[in-house]
Amino acid sequence: MTYLIDRRLQGKNKSAVNRERFLRRYKAQIKDAVGRAIKGRSITDIENGEKVSIPVKDVGEPHFGHAHGGVWEVVNPGNTEYQKGDQINRPRGGGGGSGRGRAGNSEQTTEDDFIFELSREEFMNYFFEDLELPNMIKTQLTQVVEFKNQRAGYNISGTPSNIHVLRSLRGALGRRIAIGGPSRKTLAKLEEELEEIQALGARDDDPRVVELKRKIHALHTRLLAIPFIDPIDLRYSNRIKVPKPSTSAVMFCIMDVSGSMDESRKDTAKRFFILLYLFLKRVYEKIDVVFIRHHTAAAEVDENDFFHSRESGGTVVSSALHLLNKVISERYSSGDWNSYVAQASDGDNWDNDSVLCRQILTSAIMPRVQYYTYVEITDGPPQNLWEQYSEVAATHTNFAMQKIVTPADIYPVFRELFKKQPK
Repeated sequence: MTYLIDRRLQGKNKSAVNRERFLRRYKAQIKDAVGRAIKGRSITDIENGEKVSIPVKDVGEPHFGHAHGGVWEVVNPGNTEYQKGDQINRPRGGGGGSGRGRAGNSEQTTEDDFIFELSREEFMNYFFEDLELPNMIKTQLTQVVEFKNQRAGYNISGTPSNIHVLRSLRGALGRRIAIGGPSRKTLAKLEEELEEIQALGARDDDPRVVELKRKIHALHTRLLAIPFIDPIDLRYSNRIKVPKPSTSAVMFCIMDVSGSMDESRKDTAKRFFILLYLFLKRVYEKIDVVFIRHHTAAAEVDENDFFHSRESGGTVVSSALHLLNKVISERYSSGDWNSYVAQASDGDNWDNDSVLCRQILTSAIMPRVQYYTYVEITDGPPQNLWEQYSEVAATHTNFAMQKIVTPADIYPVFRELFKKQPK
């Protein structure tokens, strides 16, 4: 067996290609390891890296080896014990001197798992892989592709309105310098020679002076004949049309902060929305996020108040749905918008109000949104809001419901709600 060892000094980031190849080769094992790591970490620490352990049986590297055919003569330097034809006993346990560890007096050998560390960027890539906002489409003018003009260098032809003056003058100056350069050098030498002859007392009718003046005049005429700008110097700004992303999306985050939501449930809801917020900002370059908190009354708040405000009260879930419908009507009613809603609550609500919530969803909200998710945070039986929402889910395929009992359920529930749909 032959081993190739690269002993070249590695500069900064020179091993990045090998690392990417390793991550691609063991993608399945790494995803399983990341999934196990998620269960033991806080959602607020989700953006940190992680040490990943892969069983050594799953790690293998390609190597070069000699073919087994033919007749081989092998000479080992330093041999003082064996002669050709001697038989060597097999090492006990098959371990030989391989350096494998042994437990007690047992002959069974084991090896430690292969451990390496994922960077923050790599960890987040695996964490949010295979997730998306479902049903992301352009709901109006789906057959019309929008384009935007983008600069793409210069052309030697075009319309007069697209002439790039600075680039054209720069080219003209370079052309004049290149064409007139030899003539200017010759002209300078002739003028210097004429001055020397005249300094020595030569008169204007001297043949040498006449000849030098004739050559100088001819060179001046040649230089003046070089055009200041020529059609070959013109450069035109080149613009091309590139497809313009025309799909816009908005995510509405609705959180119940009523008195029935104790601190542990509110913390679980906040962790779910933190995970959702990280996902949106990382996967989608431009997306609007609207935060709504509600108890007996609902209010649109900013990110800081949504996660840190301590306001609480009774429970009227329909107030949040009324506000949601109002915001969609006033700001996102255009057919260009893909609207998404994520709601978290403990499900405790007035019976009559839960029926009203179902009616608002069915008649006003569901026809306007691409996807609606409801997460109920409770360790008991389903509440009355869950029962009413179940009727909505039965008639609308774009309505999804999940239940969170403990913080460990946040990540599995999140992946189930936002997993990529089959095309």
